[in-house]
Amino acid sequence: MAEKNSIEAWIAGLGAPSADRDYKPGHARMQALLQAMPLRRPRLRIRIAGTNGKGSTAFMLAAALQASGLKVGLYTSPHIHHFNERIRINGHAATDDVLLALMPAIIGKAKEIDASYFEVATALALTCFSAAQVDVEILEAGVGARLDATTAVPADMGLLTPVALDHQAWLGETLAEIAGEKAHVFDVCRWRISVEQENVVRQQIDKRHPDVQYVSRPPGKLPLRMHGAHQQQNAALALAALASLQKEYDIGDMDVAQQAVAQTVVPGRLQKIQHGRQCFWLDAAHNRHAVDAILPELQAIAPFDAVFVFTREDRDLRDVLPLFQPLTGCLISGTESAVADAVYNSLEQALEHECSQKNGAYLILGSFLTVAAAEDCLQKQLADSG
Repeated sequence: MAEKNSIEAWIAGLGAPSADRDYKPGHARMQALLQAMPLRRPRLRIRIAGTNGKGSTAFMLAAALQASGLKVGLYTSPHIHHFNERIRINGHAATDDVLLALMPAIIGKAKEIDASYFEVATALALTCFSAAQVDVEILEAGVGARLDATTAVPADMGLLTPVALDHQAWLGETLAEIAGEKAHVFDVCRWRISVEQENVVRQQIDKRHPDVQYVSRPPGKLPLRMHGAHQQQNAALALAALASLQKEYDIGDMDVAQQAVAQTVVPGRLQKIQHGRQCFWLDAAHNRHAVDAILPELQAIAPFDAVFVFTREDRDLRDVLPLFQPLTGCLISGTESAVADAVYNSLEQALEHECSQKNGAYLILGSFLTVAAAEDCLQKQLADSG
């Protein structure tokens, strides 16, 4: 339960569901939220849309720009453990004191106009970055792009990660419809860069913005700290953005920026946790496209002594379960409303009865709620065993 004076308690006062479940398309509420709080425009504002890879790309780009001497505000979603993780300045999550000082004025207006959780979070991030006078703002879109809260303010650069089927209830049932929505990330942007996309996606992008630059993976293999070949594509997008900005924004030594990209680690992306003689791999893959992206790496790590797949009740990964069967003899899955409890109980039981007497590798994936519950359980087990 959120403490009375916590950020979560303030947002809970909206009476709205968290995460992306209360998505409300449109920019009118965001503009109303920000109207009473004139924002200082940063030197550079970058927004990132796509189906998967947005967060990793955003973190890589933020690290590189910071390494170049710029003060960087990074807004991502969802968070794993604490709301503050969504709003970072030069790699550090915003403090409660800073956010709580900004919250009252935003919440008052939000209740008046029936703003969503994500809209409030976005307004809070923008206000926080403005107050901190950051040089660069990097905004990760929540759902789509055309009517997402992050596109309610103009940006200088738009980046697009791979587009696949997801959020069909809001964005459309077909890949072409979804691509059409996400192509709006480039609107009014000076620089427009996308990873290579499927033909149907590219057709939609080019129809709206024929000047988009497409990038593939970097030449050679950048030695990334994050696992998975798919991260090379995210790195390529971040590096292409840096190359475009280099002269105008004093990026400086590209080797330094590239090293910052290579050293980036993002929680919940094939995250490895060692627990005694057991090794646990956590990933927030929550759709088929994400699972397909990490599957080659999982095949290289396999066999797993157990694979846990849990999702929220509004997500379903049952169609990908057959992909994991060759990787393990023990597949545990569930789609329940209480994801955290389901993950915690299943994992705790496995640790106590199945995993404790042998070396082994274990995979846990589903959503950020799944990752959070798994981390909590593993940390408890480590503390108890210590």
